[in-house]
Amino acid sequence: MIRKLLRRVFKRPANAIPTEPAIIPVDQHGVTSKQISSAARKVCSVLQEKGHKAYVVGGAVRDIMAGQTPKDFDVATSATPEEVKAAFRRSRIIGRRFRIVHVMSGPETIEVSTFRASQDAETAETDEHGRILRDNVFGSQAEDATRRDFTVNALYFDPTTETILDYHHGVADLKQKTLRMIGDVRTRYREDPVRMLRAVRLGAKLGLSIDPAARGPIREMSELLENVPPARLFDEMLKLLLSGHAVNCLKQLREEGLHHGLLPLLDVILEQPLGERFVWLSLDNTDQRVRQGKPVSPGFLFATLLWHEVLANWEARKARGESVYPALFEAMDEVLDRQAGKLAITRRIVGDIKDIWALQPRFERRNGKAPYRLIEQARYRAAWDFLRLRAESGEIDTSVPDWWNQFAHANGTEREAMMHGGPADGAPRKRRRRRKRSAGAKSEDAPAGDAT
Repeated sequence: MIRKLLRRVFKRPANAIPTEPAIIPVDQHGVTSKQISSAARKVCSVLQEKGHKAYVVGGAVRDIMAGQTPKDFDVATSATPEEVKAAFRRSRIIGRRFRIVHVMSGPETIEVSTFRASQDAETAETDEHGRILRDNVFGSQAEDATRRDFTVNALYFDPTTETILDYHHGVADLKQKTLRMIGDVRTRYREDPVRMLRAVRLGAKLGLSIDPAARGPIREMSELLENVPPARLFDEMLKLLLSGHAVNCLKQLREEGLHHGLLPLLDVILEQPLGERFVWLSLDNTDQRVRQGKPVSPGFLFATLLWHEVLANWEARKARGESVYPALFEAMDEVLDRQAGKLAITRRIVGDIKDIWALQPRFERRNGKAPYRLIEQARYRAAWDFLRLRAESGEIDTSVPDWWNQFAHANGTEREAMMHGGPADGAPRKRRRRRKRSAGAKSEDAPAGDAT
């Protein structure tokens, strides 16, 4: 009883910084040095030899423990950016809000960040909503762990000893399939509203349930995302859509009310039967390609997400008497301009989106030289994949993409036959020989091959 009373009296505040981490051996967490990239191991080794602390941290450790393959490896260290840069010939300091060092080793780039100190509302440089604008105050490893968003991201792996330093019970949370926020949830969302999106992405990707304390405020605080720079919001949305779990992510976004405003037209699209089926088919196709290690085009993905709004705009313009192609390009520009106000889609990706959309009406022309010119277009394959999705969703007949697929893979003779309505295999039509009739006999109907 006395011990319980003392614990209550001297209970550590919820936002207190733990000074000593749990040191978890490899037989309990299962991460080995062989699973870490050679470049990341080298960075840690060089910095440790120079007397600094250095650990592989964050997503790489988390993903390996969850049985997934990391896309990249980050290192956290006690060395300052200048000290890191001095230790590696191929390195450079980047960033304003967060000053970090990129260390290049062969084809890999390792992102190295210095341990950061805790900041309070009075000393931190924030905007009027509480979002941190500048964060270059360095501190201890314990403070750095507290600054990280989720417990599963605050794991420090030492490639030399193969131990994990765990300040916030992240290993236990991973095993219990729980995504838990470090610190006061509302404060952390105000500091960086993108954490709400990240919670949805990580939950879907790792199969974790969002802790009720972290999930509760999301819906009411979602408007804070309006204050995030469009370029940063686009990067986070791209990670979400290309995570290999885009279907689950989008469903979770809708449940949390976060899809409104991120893709301003997406909530409208998902209320249309054809549009909704088209979007889900596209996301499922993207997820399969990501999981199979196949390349994925962001331009293709965003083209599918916004197509039905373009289509509705285009059809309305044609109904008003506008010509087909000018109407399509006006519709494309209008939809993309509305989208650009929230997500800063890069110019290159916008170009890919427009190329795919602009080729769609050309699939309706199967005469003259038009089919030959179309299949020679650089974006033909992406445009045909888009056409196939339109057919699978029920927007157009499946015979259209089937015809173009046969035409693209046919030889010259077969293509000529298809252009004139002949057999798909291109076999020449056989003419039946007329039998001689006696004078005055009634002539037969013309052979089928002549009735073209």
